[in-house]
This record gives sequence, C-alpha cells and structure tokens, in this order.
Amino acid sequence: MSGNSADEIEYKIFGSEMQFVEVELDPGESVIAEAGAMMYKDSTIDMDTIFGDGSVKSSQGGFFDKLVGAGKRLITGESLFMTVFTNKGHNKGKAAFGAPYPGNIIPVHLPEIGGTIICQKDSFLCAAKGVSVGIYLQRKIMTGLFGGEGFIMQKLEGDGLAFMHAGGTIVERQLQPGEALHVDTGCVVAFEPSVQFEIQQAGNVKTALFGGEGLFFAVLSGPGKIWLQSLPFSRLAGRMLAAAPKQGGSKEEGSILGKTVLGGTVLGGLGGFLGGDDND
Repeated sequence: MSGNSADEIEYKIFGSEMQFVEVELDPGESVIAEAGAMMYKDSTIDMDTIFGDGSVKSSQGGFFDKLVGAGKRLITGESLFMTVFTNKGHNKGKAAFGAPYPGNIIPVHLPEIGGTIICQKDSFLCAAKGVSVGIYLQRKIMTGLFGGEGFIMQKLEGDGLAFMHAGGTIVERQLQPGEALHVDTGCVVAFEPSVQFEIQQAGNVKTALFGGEGLFFAVLSGPGKIWLQSLPFSRLAGRMLAAAPKQGGSKEEGSILGKTVLGGTVLGGLGGFLGGDDND
C-alpha cells in the first residue's frame, strides 16, 4: 500500500451481460460496498457495517462527521449504512460484488479524472475504502425537475478505485470543448465535473407528445468524459410492468391445464393457451 488515503486494490470483472467484479485485497486492505451487493468472499475477509460513506474523513472524524456522511447517503435515497470488507488474514483475499440487473460494471480510477465523478444515484456498486460517496445538487431548476435523476445525484471523490454499474451496453465518450450531445435523460450514467449538464425541450409540442421520447432530453457539453447506458433501469422496469399480468396474474396461472384442475373444464385452460393470455 502507498501513502494514498484510499486503499490500492486489484480487481477482475467477469461476465458479459450480467457482470460481477472480484476484488483482491492485501492484508489490512478494505473495500466498501452497498448493502446486498456481495456475491462471495474468502473466509479471511471480515465484513462489518459502518455508519457513513466510508471515507477517511468520516472514519477518522467524530460522530458529527459520520452523521454528515450518513445524511448525504440518506438524501440520495441510499441506506444510512455501508458494508466494509477488510482482509484480516496474512495472505491476499478476494471478495466479489454482483450487478443488481443486466448491464456492465464500469471501473473508474478517480485520480485519472481529477479525483471526482458525478453519477446517477443508484449506479455506485463498490470502491476502495477512502473514497467518499457524497451528493451533487443540480443548480438549475429545469435540470433538476426534468433531468431524469432529479436535483440530487451522487458524487464520488478520492484517490482510489470506484466501480459503477449501468444497464445494457456502456458507451464512454470524450467530449471536446464546445461539443454538445443530446441524450435521453435516463441514459446518462456519469460525467466529469467539467461537463455541463442541461435540459432542453424535445422538439415541438407534437414531437414531445407523440414522438415517444419524452418531453425533454439532456444536453451534455464538453470538455470532459461522459458515460452512457443503453438500457436504463427505469425503462426496463416500465417494460416489465407493462407486460406483467393484470389484477393478480393470468387466469391460467400455474399451468396450461390450470382450469382443468381447478375449474373442471379443459376449454378454459387450453383456450387461454391457444388464443393468448385472456386477462381482459
């Protein structure tokens, strides 16, 4: 380990559509993660719950510093607590953390991008202990109201390695000074602080109402790097909700011959199977 405030960790990402990251820790090194993100760990890896965001300031400060760190997480909709995994053994140990839904894991070495990255609220997966997980407030009312992520986003700061998760395929793009890109508001994963994030109306009234792309889109202006996702979780959840059976499930729930067993008629069960779901 060096003199950096954040632990130096090694990692390997496995999978394609449903990825997980395996982190290798030297004795005494730690990684912080969201509750429920762990997939597996070596027996020498000790797991503990901490109050706050796991940063050096929060860990070494008093109760007020810890309360401020926890309050930031509460405002972003996350838990007051985080889980810290520390290698208590004498040899290297490994711990793995899984993505919450189909997509890809993005490793970000914070010192390479100036020590700070702005990301959507639910994209943080895990990071080297010492990385601060704070909040970023949108200063413009229109951007906060219609930016897809609201007024509050997450801000990761420090000199360590952080991992974000995003849905579908990930696109990294370096915007040049003055270069602007129009993006669906839900597809914005993260961007460097130098990037300007604003909201613009999507065409005229007819396009906004019937174009199927929403009333507004995000305008990202360079210079700086941006990360985009092809499948926002909100879009995935919306499609799943639209396809879900209405009012408690399909009438033939359980088997094709559900009504044969329960209702005493073959016609009902097979009729629904041959003619489609008869939820109507």
